[in-house]
This record gives sequence, structure tokens and C-alpha cells, in this order.
Amino acid sequence: MTARQAVAAGKPAELDPNRVTVEMVRRDPEVQELIRLADAYLNQIGYTDHGLAHVTRVSNRAIKILRDLRLPPREAELAGIAGMLHDIGNMVHRVAHAQSSALMSIPILSRLGMPMSEIGIVAGAIANHDEGTGEPVSNVSAALILGDKSDVLRSRVRNPKLISFDIHDRVNYAAESSEMEADPDRHLITLKLKIDTSISQVIEYFEIFMSRMTMSRRAASFLNCDLSLIINEVQLM
Repeated sequence: MTARQAVAAGKPAELDPNRVTVEMVRRDPEVQELIRLADAYLNQIGYTDHGLAHVTRVSNRAIKILRDLRLPPREAELAGIAGMLHDIGNMVHRVAHAQSSALMSIPILSRLGMPMSEIGIVAGAIANHDEGTGEPVSNVSAALILGDKSDVLRSRVRNPKLISFDIHDRVNYAAESSEMEADPDRHLITLKLKIDTSISQVIEYFEIFMSRMTMSRRAASFLNCDLSLIINEVQLM
């Protein structure tokens, strides 16, 4: 039974079709399978983890950013939903995966009972999350960008052999922790990383993530904030 059908049948108000939740999306079997298939494809071509752990972190971080900035709770929920769905298009191909993910999300959210006014916000955010083609187009979009581009973490590396690491493996493996905070009073969003410099030098982070940081700064600006980057307790941006 969809949320819309549940409401029509007199079910509780929390199943209102305007209130599709992150948990509804996360628990949906089709969504779970699409995440698994997308991650399996990326595994085959040598990418870091893009599975349930990654999309859950992105979802949670996108929600936290908008909550910390005291923006409308529903926008935070939509950002979390976008985070869960933002990479499913990798099942088709890595190229243009943002647009594929957005198009694939529309029938899923419609089936769950989300109104098209909200589907458009979520799909637009998903379609614009990639640094090659995207731009922040809403608060939901900006939060998704920040959540996704800041997910640098050791646990994402699948390659078991340190000796064969490429630069992406090294930088992610060196990242022991990654935290993002938003301060509404100072209009500041801060990404804090702890990097093991015996594995990867800080300059390598900038070498591969500069385009992502540039996009993240645009996203922060959309939210009327500056972006600060602190690595090993040293402020670099």
C-alpha cells in the first residue's frame, strides 16, 4: 500500500502523502536493490564505496546541515531523501549518473506517494549534485552537494592492497575522520578532516578534490554561508 492509498483508507496522519520520509525511502526494497546494483557496477570499474553506507552518510549529513541552519524541517527531510537516491543512476553508467539518478527517482517517489511539487525539488537536487554539470538550485540541492562532496573516509576504500593504491584510494584511506558543522549565527559551514599524512599528503587532497571543494563553496554560498576547511586542526580555507 502506498502512502496515498493508506491515507485514503483512513490510516494515521503520519502517512500523509506530503510526508514521505527518509525511512520510507531507505526501507523500500526497490531502492535498496538499486543502491546495491549501482555500487556493484562502480566496484567493477574500481571506484570507492558508493553503497548503502555512503548514501546513508550523505543523507544524514544533508539533513544535519539544514537542521543546524534552522531551515524548514521538511526541506531537511527532502535533502535526506535526495541523499538516499542520489547515486542509483550508477546502475546505468557512471557518465551522467546524476541525471539518470534523478529520472529514476521520479517513479519511485511517485509510487511512495510524494506530490510532484516535492518530487521536483528532490529530482532537481539529485540531477545537480555532480561537480561536472551541477549547480546548487535549492536549499535541498545545496545540502546534498555538501553532504556528498565531504564524504571522504577510510572505510570507503575497497582495494585491500595498500601498495596498489591510486591517489583516490590514498586520500580516502588517509582520512581517519570527517565531520561537517553548520553555524547559523556565524553563517559558516565547516568541514573538519583528520588525515594520516604518512599515507597521503594534504596537497593530494586538494589535487583530486579541488573541483568538489569549489562546488561545495557555491553550495555554502547558496545557503548564505561561507565554507571553512580544517585539516588536522589547521584551517586551510
